[in-house]
Order: sequence, then structure tokens, then C-alpha cells
Amino acid sequence: MNLLYSDIEDQLRSSVRDLLTARAQPSAILARCESEQPHDLELWRTLAGEVGVSALHVPEELGGQGASAREVAVVLEELGRSVAPVPFLGSAVLATTALLGVEPTGPARELLDALGTGGSVAALAISLATMPGSPFPSGVEATGDGLRGAVRAVADAAAADVLVVPAVGPDGPALHVVPVAQAGVVVTPAVSLDLTRPIADISFDGATSTPLPGAAESALDSALWTATALLASEQVGLAEWCLTTTVAYLKDRHQFGRPVGSFQALKHRLADLFGELALARASARHAADSVGGEDARVSALLANSLCSEVAVHAAEECVQLHGGIGMTWEHPAHLYLKRAKADQIALGTPGRLRALLAPLVDLPGPR
Repeated sequence: MNLLYSDIEDQLRSSVRDLLTARAQPSAILARCESEQPHDLELWRTLAGEVGVSALHVPEELGGQGASAREVAVVLEELGRSVAPVPFLGSAVLATTALLGVEPTGPARELLDALGTGGSVAALAISLATMPGSPFPSGVEATGDGLRGAVRAVADAAAADVLVVPAVGPDGPALHVVPVAQAGVVVTPAVSLDLTRPIADISFDGATSTPLPGAAESALDSALWTATALLASEQVGLAEWCLTTTVAYLKDRHQFGRPVGSFQALKHRLADLFGELALARASARHAADSVGGEDARVSALLANSLCSEVAVHAAEECVQLHGGIGMTWEHPAHLYLKRAKADQIALGTPGRLRALLAPLVDLPGPR
């Protein structure tokens, strides 16, 4: 295992960063968050169709890039650094990974092709708070006259034109492809702490769907474990932006005739955060490199539970050390704090993830 970035990963990072620098400035993101369309779908189509980020880990025989989870992690780092409002986690990670777990024929293959070119956006219809290892959801039922039920707090559902829905029917659990544009599907935006990754509630009342052949339970489980591992990389990118921005501000801000960053107490706080970030990056890189391997679950739980707390700490320090300007709506620090807190809850809180981790490494669990 090599935790260093390869030349290909560096080139991918450069392409994504250049695009986000040009198209996802904080002022533009703040303005979009206040609009009726918080997702930047034009930016997403460029990322998916021209840069090719939405099909990175899809095998070449299925029309994808044939890359590994490491490249997906690099993209998530950059998206975390910019908190760009694009449906990468919901569509390219959760939904796409679930589709790769079923038989890649017919509707599944067609949807993978559409997602890979940016022609379609999908969302996996599960609560964003669903932990890896959770039982198959029972909130949606496949009946003779369509799907019926509801799912709350689905990430990126408002931007999706198609849903991948876990549903239980007469033949057992299955994943269903459900077009959003039909009378039997209602997507209701919910109040979300994270303005850059909106959530929505979805209700189904006789919705038409196409069941996908294959092992639905293992496909959903794989999607949750993969997303848990890769979300740590987004948290690393977020924490790095917070640290870098705060250091630059403290060098420029003067008080009592000196740069604020020259005060020893602040130096210590930033040094502690730098050490935490270095550990978090190593853990996230290990988790991305381990996806699909023997210790994938251990590394995913370890990385996510660690990186989520580091990201929140970095965002809190960013707000506090920016002083008064850090408390304002105009400064983007609050976007990073909200994303960090939302990521800390997504796919399981650190405490719940550590409770899952304990028996895997022969340690007593929390009491």
C-alpha cells in the first residue's frame, strides 16, 4: 500500500480544482444556496461529462473509466475543499455503487451509461443517516400496483431525475429504478443544516418501477460501506481548506502592531490542528485504498469516525479564529461548519461507527 498520490491522481486533482476554482467560488455558492435551485447542475454536467468523474470507478467493460476508489477519493477531497453543491455523493458514489452490485444488464447498464455521461442524475433512496451494516430498509413496499411508502432525508434527491429505490416485495428485497417525473413520486425538499448538500423526503404512491435482478441486499451494503470509506476524504478536503484559509487570515490580520498569527496561543492551536489533519489524511487514504479489500470495513469505520471529528474541529477553529468576520453570512466559513456537522451525522455518527468497529478489532465496545 502506498498512501502517496500518484501522478494520475495529481493530474485528476488539478483538473477538478481548476474547474471548481473557476465555477464554484464562495460568493456564487452562497448566492445559489439562497435560490430555489441549490444544486449547480450545469457544473455537475461539466464534471460528469467532460472531466468524467461520475464514472471513475465503473469498470471499462461497463463504459466507465476503470479507476479505483483512490481516484474517487481525490475528487471528494476537492469537492470538500470547495463544498461545491453537486450531487457527487448521492449519484456517483451511493447510487452508482449500488448499481454495480446488481447484474449489469438491461436497465442497470442503461442507467450506468446515463450517469457516466452526465445525462442523468440518480439518488439512492435511503436516509443519509443510514449506517453501513444496517438491515435492508422496509419503508417502501413493492406491490402489484407499484411502489408504496416513504423515505426521509435522502441526499441529492432534489437534483435527481431517477431514483434507485430499495423495496421489499413478494419475492423479497430488490432495487428498483424509478423515474422521478411521474404522478406516483413526490419529492419534498426538507430543511437541511448543510445548504450545499440538500436533502429531501420522498413518497411513493403507486409509482411505476423497474426491478433490477441481482443481490439487492449485498449491493446496498456495498454502497454504504464504500460511501463510508470515501466520505472521509471529503472531510479531509474540508478540514484542509479551513486550516489553510485560517493560517492565511492570521498572517494578514494585525493587532497591536503584530500579525495575529504570531501570538503563541494561536500557533499552538493551529499546530495541533495540522497534526490532526495529517493523521486524518493518512487514515482516509488508507480507507480509499482498502475499498474492496480484506480490511475494508475496519479502515472505513476508523477513517470516517476520525475524519468527521477532525473536520468539525477544523471548521470550528476557522470560524473562531476569523473573529467577527467568521460569524457573518458573507464569509463562507459557515458553509464548511455546516457541511462538517452534516457529514458527522451522515452514514452514522462517530460513536456509532466506533461501536461497530470495536468487535472487528477485538476491543470492548463503548459502555
